[in-house]
Amino acid sequence: MNLRAPILLLALANSAAHGAQAAEPSAADLTQLSLEQLLDVRVYTASRFSQKGSDAPSSVSVITAADIKTYGYRTLADILRSVRGMYVTYDRVYDYIGVRGFARPGDYNSRALVMVDGYRINDPVYDTGSIGSELVLDVDLIERVEIVRGPSSSVYGSNAFFGVVNVITKSAQDLNGAEISAEAASHGTWKARASFGHRFAGGLEAVVSATGFDSRGPSLAFPEFDDPATGNGVTRGTDYERRSSVFAKFSYAGLTLEAGHSSRNKGVPTGYTGTVFNDARNRIVDTQTFTSLGYYRTTDSGAELSGRLYYGRYEYAGDYLYDAPPVTLNKDLALGEWWGAEVKLVKTVFRNHKLVMGGDFQKNRHQDQTNFDQAPFASYLDDRRSSRRTGLYAQDEYALRDDWLLNAGLRYDTYSTIGGAFNPRFALIHKMSQSTVVKLLYGTAFRAPNAYESFYAYPGQQIGNPALRPEKIKTWEAVLERYLPGNWRLTAAGYSYKVDGLISQVPVADPASGGVLLQYQNLGNVNARGVEFEAEHSSRSGARLRASFTAQVARDDAGARLSNSPKHLAKLNYSTPLFGDRLRAGVELQYTGRRITTFGETGGFLMTNLTLLGERLKPGLELSASIYNLFDRKYADPVAFDVGVPQRDTIRQDGRSFRFKLTYRF
Repeated sequence: MNLRAPILLLALANSAAHGAQAAEPSAADLTQLSLEQLLDVRVYTASRFSQKGSDAPSSVSVITAADIKTYGYRTLADILRSVRGMYVTYDRVYDYIGVRGFARPGDYNSRALVMVDGYRINDPVYDTGSIGSELVLDVDLIERVEIVRGPSSSVYGSNAFFGVVNVITKSAQDLNGAEISAEAASHGTWKARASFGHRFAGGLEAVVSATGFDSRGPSLAFPEFDDPATGNGVTRGTDYERRSSVFAKFSYAGLTLEAGHSSRNKGVPTGYTGTVFNDARNRIVDTQTFTSLGYYRTTDSGAELSGRLYYGRYEYAGDYLYDAPPVTLNKDLALGEWWGAEVKLVKTVFRNHKLVMGGDFQKNRHQDQTNFDQAPFASYLDDRRSSRRTGLYAQDEYALRDDWLLNAGLRYDTYSTIGGAFNPRFALIHKMSQSTVVKLLYGTAFRAPNAYESFYAYPGQQIGNPALRPEKIKTWEAVLERYLPGNWRLTAAGYSYKVDGLISQVPVADPASGGVLLQYQNLGNVNARGVEFEAEHSSRSGARLRASFTAQVARDDAGARLSNSPKHLAKLNYSTPLFGDRLRAGVELQYTGRRITTFGETGGFLMTNLTLLGERLKPGLELSASIYNLFDRKYADPVAFDVGVPQRDTIRQDGRSFRFKLTYRF
């Protein structure tokens, strides 16, 4: 079958549908918004209060629930792949964010702050901001995702290094009743979800949801194990995944209680760190739990008061099978447990100053890491720690004139482990006209070394480094946003940043054995610059277009390009109604340029995804069908150096796959 046929059929169907009848957009569709209304679209994450996107002291992208359905996004990683200037790397266990040319293999998503409704989910052991299937929240419960580019430590502290991703969940009104959903996909995959949302007469709003997922996973071929003794490098039944999650949110009279729990059991098919290849007992279990109680109140004077108490727990359990001999099961465990509180005041003073002041405290009760052989028992690591951090911040949004806005902020963080850090941010925003905005931005950020980087050690593989120092970044950026007649929005941005004291995992000589070990070290500086262009269009017929292009280069002290850093990224998302408004088609193209690996370079590749969505086939019923990697493109992602498989520097990614989804509301 010629796989280009679906694209041709889509184009023909689109022409026929538009010739017969133009689709009527829904009331909430952005195609109905004027230029002035588009400028007034509000975001929260950039400054920790609601403001116009044109006033935000950063470049912000928003992906909505409608986008998630239209393009068949399955995880937060899928969402971020579609965003200007971002890319994602997958090592068959976790997904990792790449931002502005930076995604060093061996990192754990510690340079982007990931939040759910403003609650920080980066754990205190690895500092991981989960974006894959291990995320504590089902992607179907997302109302929108706000992506803030650039350093944001001036309001959020550590981890807000390259940006902030804030996942905002659906409200009771968004669900407005009960909803069940079922999915079937390639590789023996299924998913089921049941959700309920309702606003009761007394004012209580409730959202409750539960999800189950199971996948056999694809058969995979690893050329580094191409030997008859290891099945010629082919493994089956080892890339499995099973997960479950629950989420609840209750709101009443300014109080909001949220809680979530998820557990994921993921097979490790790669022979990681020299484990027995093609054995399904190699696995990782991630368990996450959080509870957050928030309060919000607007006083008679117009001041906004808010606060939050929260608790989080993250458990990691890795089972790794080694042929010593005898065959030995190694247990690699981590426990992160923390609680904290935050307060914030937002108030307008002297008519043209909007002040934001706040503070937060977090106590990390457990930052425990353990490693041992189960039988015969042998302990290799038993590291148990605790720590605390405190942060105070202030920000002033000052209207110099009607067309000039100055935003200045400063935050001080103190850690029981590394001491204190100041981080400022400045933004000068000029509204040249009703439809044109220019932003000049400067900011700094820091990332404290985490417990894993500092203290994890395993004989023959990795050693800790308690002497690690925080890494720091300075960023300069200019952004132009322009709205043109016909609902066009154009964005151009140029940036430059410098990282000092970068923490990287590197191979080091082991004097005792004469071999090579891994260790995290502060390895000098990184300098990067780039430009980004984006065009968005909404037509009156209901068609929507979003296209972007990024050119970037990131280099180390010696002038060498960073690994896993593509020079070019290109994205195109196009959706259109078919046959009136009965169906909607979404086509997504993503190009990722060549990336340097440990031993060479990966080729660039173009990925194409196609989704057909039927929301109005029958009242309450929604159907969608997606094909991912439509043209079965073969490509690989760079991965970190592995002392157990030293010849490997890439892992091949999935070929063509499909998903069918049915949702019913009642």
